[in-house]
Amino acid sequence: MSLADEIFIANCRDIIENGFMDNEMEVRPHWEDGTPAHTIKKFCIVNRYDLAKEFPILTIRRTYIKSAVDELFWIWQKKSNNIKELGSHVWDSWADENGSIGKAYGYQLGIKHKYKEGMFDQVDRVLYDLKYNKGSRRIITNIYNHADLSEMGLYPCAYSMTFNVCDGKLNSILNQRSQDMLTANNWNVCQYAMLTYMLAQVSGLEVGEFVHVIADAHIYDRHIPLVKEIIENKPYDAPKLVLDKSIDDFYKFTKDSFTLENYKYHEFKKTIPVAI
Repeated sequence: MSLADEIFIANCRDIIENGFMDNEMEVRPHWEDGTPAHTIKKFCIVNRYDLAKEFPILTIRRTYIKSAVDELFWIWQKKSNNIKELGSHVWDSWADENGSIGKAYGYQLGIKHKYKEGMFDQVDRVLYDLKYNKGSRRIITNIYNHADLSEMGLYPCAYSMTFNVCDGKLNSILNQRSQDMLTANNWNVCQYAMLTYMLAQVSGLEVGEFVHVIADAHIYDRHIPLVKEIIENKPYDAPKLVLDKSIDDFYKFTKDSFTLENYKYHEFKKTIPVAI
C-alpha cells in the first residue's frame, strides 16, 4: 500500500466520522447553482511523508501529476499570476478579464527583497541559502501578504514553505490554511514533495521528510459520497520517481524532467462538482 493512500484514507475517515459539520454557519463558497457549499471538517491535520522511501502519490484515485507540476512551475519558476501562462484551467474561476489572479501566489514569490547579501526574490533566496547557508533556520517562503490580500483573486491556501537541512537531507514543511480534501489534497502533496526533490537535487542534498500542516481540512457536502467511494478502492504500491539527474539548475526543470515508473491507479470517471 502507498503511504499516501494510507494517510489519505485515514484522514478522510476521521473527517467523515468525527468532523464538525458547518451547516449552521455562514460560508463564502457556493455551488454553481448558488447553494452554499458547506463542509465537514477537522482542525489542524499534520501528515508526514518520508520522501526517501516513496513518492507520495495516490493510487486509489489518479493524480494528474504533470498538470500539478505545471502549476507548481507557474508559481515557483515563472512567478506568474496570469492564467494565460498556465497549462491547466484550475485558476480560471479566480481570474479577471485579463487572466490575472491579482497579487497572489507567483506574484508574491517574485517580489525582490533587500538582504545584506543583495536583492533576492523568495525563490532565489531559498536557492542561495540551500547552497551557502545549509545550517540556516530561516529558509522560509511566505505568500500570505496582508498588505496585498485585497488585490488577490483568492487568498493563498498553501501559503508557506519552511526548509531545513539535517544530515545532508532536505526536509520541508508546507503550511496550508484550507484544504479541499477531494480535489486538492494529493495535488498539493505531490507538488510540494516534487519541489523538495528538485531543490534537494540542485543543492547537492538528499530528500528527507515532507510535512503537510492543514489548518482546516474539509470535505464538501456534495463530495462526501464520492470520497466514501474512492477510499474503498484497494491501494496499489507506490510508483518510483525517476528525476533527470543531469539538471543542476532549478529553473531548467520542466514537467517532462521526471517519470513515475509503475504508476498504477484506479480510474474515477464521475463528475466532481467544484465549489467557488
